[in-house]
Amino acid sequence: MKQIVTAVFIIILIVSIIILAFTINQVQNEDQRLRNDMLYRTTLLAESLQETVEPNFVTKSEDSLQSVVDKFTDRERFAGLGIYDNKGQTIAASTTIPEATASAQKIIAEAMDSDIAIGDFTTFGNRKVYALAVPLHDEKSVVGALLVVQNAGYIDDRLSEIWKNNFIRFLLQAFLLSLATLLLIRWIIYKPIINLVETLKQARSGNIPQNSQGLTGSFFFNPLQKEISNIQQSLIQARLTASEEAKINLEKLDSPWTSERLKQFVKVLLKDQTIIVVSNREPYIHTKSGNHINYHFPASGMVTAIEPVMQSTGGIWIAHGSGNADKLVVDQDDKLAVPPDDPKYTLKRVWLTDEEEKGYYYGFSNQALYPLCLMAHTRPIFSKEDWEQYKRVNGKFARTVLSEINHLSKPVVFIQDFHFSLLPRMIKNSRPDAIVGLFWHIPWTSAESFSICPWKKEILDGMLGADLIGFHTQLHCNNFIETVGRDLESLIDYEHFTITRNEHTSLLKPFPASIAFSDGLQSQISSDEEKDSAKKLLKKLGINSNHIGVGVDRMDYTKGILERIKAIELFLTKYPLYREKFTFIQISPPSKSKIKKYQEFSSQVEKEITRVNSLFKTKNWKPILIINRHHSHEELNRYYKLANFCMVTSLHDGMNLVAKEFIAARNDEKGVLILSQFTGASKELKNSIIVNPYSGEQTAEAIHEAITMTPYEQTKRMKKLRDSVKNHNIYRWSAEYLKTLVSLA
Repeated sequence: MKQIVTAVFIIILIVSIIILAFTINQVQNEDQRLRNDMLYRTTLLAESLQETVEPNFVTKSEDSLQSVVDKFTDRERFAGLGIYDNKGQTIAASTTIPEATASAQKIIAEAMDSDIAIGDFTTFGNRKVYALAVPLHDEKSVVGALLVVQNAGYIDDRLSEIWKNNFIRFLLQAFLLSLATLLLIRWIIYKPIINLVETLKQARSGNIPQNSQGLTGSFFFNPLQKEISNIQQSLIQARLTASEEAKINLEKLDSPWTSERLKQFVKVLLKDQTIIVVSNREPYIHTKSGNHINYHFPASGMVTAIEPVMQSTGGIWIAHGSGNADKLVVDQDDKLAVPPDDPKYTLKRVWLTDEEEKGYYYGFSNQALYPLCLMAHTRPIFSKEDWEQYKRVNGKFARTVLSEINHLSKPVVFIQDFHFSLLPRMIKNSRPDAIVGLFWHIPWTSAESFSICPWKKEILDGMLGADLIGFHTQLHCNNFIETVGRDLESLIDYEHFTITRNEHTSLLKPFPASIAFSDGLQSQISSDEEKDSAKKLLKKLGINSNHIGVGVDRMDYTKGILERIKAIELFLTKYPLYREKFTFIQISPPSKSKIKKYQEFSSQVEKEITRVNSLFKTKNWKPILIINRHHSHEELNRYYKLANFCMVTSLHDGMNLVAKEFIAARNDEKGVLILSQFTGASKELKNSIIVNPYSGEQTAEAIHEAITMTPYEQTKRMKKLRDSVKNHNIYRWSAEYLKTLVSLA
């Protein structure tokens, strides 16, 4: 649509320039013609009157002169007539010009002085006129002057009429040309392109009709239509091959995984059953600014992991609608198709009151469970009121899920994270036939630490309503099973890692989450273009350093941001050579900003960055640049690609997918990853520089090692890291989880 408007605008602009130039030329020519005509007619009239007036003027017959003047008073376009002596005094004059203006007096004087006819355009009152003065003679000399005044206002009227007519002509031509352009674009370009888009969508979804029109209807696109037809056939063949491979490799999970393979795998595994995903965080948040509605992808490891899976498998994602424009874009069932620009699955939003959100999300989830499970030395806050809201919201989501699966037989429900520890049991109690999976995206703490929770038994019992409980690492599974053994009556099978309670068995298993890494999705942009893009970005940020580090974290006290800043201070103190040659970019979108602890932490980070920058900064350089806003995956990839190293120094983390995103972005096989030993990712990514983030000196040395690492060593390490992420991508993670979950039915 934007391109069509641009095309119409260009056409209107061109037409307007042509008509403007034509009108200016026409007006100039018409003005000159009318002026010449005025001069000619006035001169003829003046010369004829001169012959009549001169004899009477010489004999001083004033009555005769006035009678001559009066004869011409009422003539069309004739403004008046005046006869003056050689001193400029009026002898006779029309009532319309009782007294000559200063400009007329000047014309009269010049005509008598030069003894020739003098004329010019001037004004009498509010009228535009043409005044021509002709000298009057006796036998020896000039004795006076005859002034002929003609109305010239019609000239301006005529010119205005030309402008008006041409403006109307412009509007008409612009309208007709725009209409013709729109029709041509619609029937010759737009409609065939829409057919093309629809054909490609059908091809991508695997639903290609045999009588697909493609670009039929426009001979301009015949060559392209032929190529599209070939692509369709190739896609059909590829899908058939992928489907057969999925059937053959149902038990082989170690071969390469892609979105298409996962889609075919799930189709075979679930036989087209709908997957219901439940999470607090929604994958797309709509916000309103003025009259415009925009959306953004939230900074969430859970969303990063699950969203590609949903795009591959389809289904329904149930989540809390948190955007201020979320209600404006859903249908009557609170649903919308997403992604907005290329729908692949359905998002159903659940609405929470301010009290519910405050107690369930900001309260119990993030001030009790989150600090309890992440050992970051922040005291959990347990509130009875928050717990009640937590239970109420879990119940609200349970009712929403049950309404969606009401018509399904053996529905598959995939629940995400610590916000819904009670939900598996609620669903299982109402629908025992449902296949319920729960994935805990944060760590599970030790049994001793978890025992301080006042509602530990209710939480454990709620989680054990799931058929499969997944964690990132085996350690988290071990901690959970020990917690259940300590606090809840149940039958535990340590050999198979199952827990049986109330005749229902739950399987525990580690599933290290990953990202949508695939060679087929790698950027086709040349290295020169990427370098040019990096230079432009650095120039925009005002960075001239040779060595760039990057950190991408939510503004969260578990991410080790303060410890990272301290390490940078120690690095620049120990290695002053890198001052003005090193810049660290910290990207930290706001997180849970309504919680006081997070507000205080954000303020601490700002103060520490200001302090460190003040220690080392010069006129044109400062060591740390912080950017507090959300970024798209494409924007983050630009930062990942330009950085010499990426720092992931969480104090405790479930997995941390930023580490894997950095690796996936480095298709140049360069760059170094500095990784905390307390992340789940450190168990897989052995070729990164592993550090203890609590040791500033160790992290500072890691920065120096990353900057001084040879290109050969970087490539050797990065190849191994990329192989690890590629072979254990999110599609494989999903296939392994769903295969295990369905096998328990």
